[in-house]
Amino acid sequence: MTEKRWSGYRWRLIRGEPVAPPVNHALDEVLVRRVGAGERPPTLRFWERLSPEVALGRFQSLGNEVDPEGARRHGVTVVRRMTGGGAMFIEPRNVITYSLYVPAELVAGMSAAESYPFLDAWVVEALRSLGIESHHEPINDISSPEGKIGGSAQARAFGAVLHHTTLAYEMDAAKMLEVLRIGQEKISDKAVKSAERRVGPLRRQTRLPREEIVERMVSVFSRHVGGALQEDAVSPQEAGEAEELVRAKYGTRRWNALIP
Repeated sequence: MTEKRWSGYRWRLIRGEPVAPPVNHALDEVLVRRVGAGERPPTLRFWERLSPEVALGRFQSLGNEVDPEGARRHGVTVVRRMTGGGAMFIEPRNVITYSLYVPAELVAGMSAAESYPFLDAWVVEALRSLGIESHHEPINDISSPEGKIGGSAQARAFGAVLHHTTLAYEMDAAKMLEVLRIGQEKISDKAVKSAERRVGPLRRQTRLPREEIVERMVSVFSRHVGGALQEDAVSPQEAGEAEELVRAKYGTRRWNALIP
């Protein structure tokens, strides 16, 4: 039954071009709207970024989560995403981020808690095939004995589901602690080591290049959906809609500081 749910669609794959942080978030809204309206098939999109960012959860307080001086010092853009969950400090080459845009019927009958492991099962399989002892950890984490690898967030809107996940490839814990207010920890060797122990970046668990891990993920996903995966790209119309959303929403202080 699980396999039939996935293989009942003709899936698209988008290998994203590097863009400014607000653009990726705007594309999430554009593409999930399109899938919900039946204007785009279910899609897997990998993100690429031009600069570092803090991806702030939809319901988080900007002031509680981000140190503005640290963000300015490191050239970090703060963008509030449309999904819930916690703040993440992200440097372009240090993470692997992907989004799934799927019809609501794919997870029909599942609670949010049940849908997280369902939608990320192929990632766990891909990482295990690389020798990484990964597993899903309720409610929305992918972990290993070496520490947390990544976390997911969701939004069910517009007749579809947006599910996106960020995996740590490498980690600069000292910089992260300067940008995020993680428990108000003092920037010290002890705090850095504590943060490093909680996370198990993929680079630490395998010497493979980031690109090779992504290719394994694509290969496993293609098999997971019965081979019905076609290379695609963001259309000019979708890109234009995203640019407008950046101007009206994701690139604005009004949205990003919605909860001060």
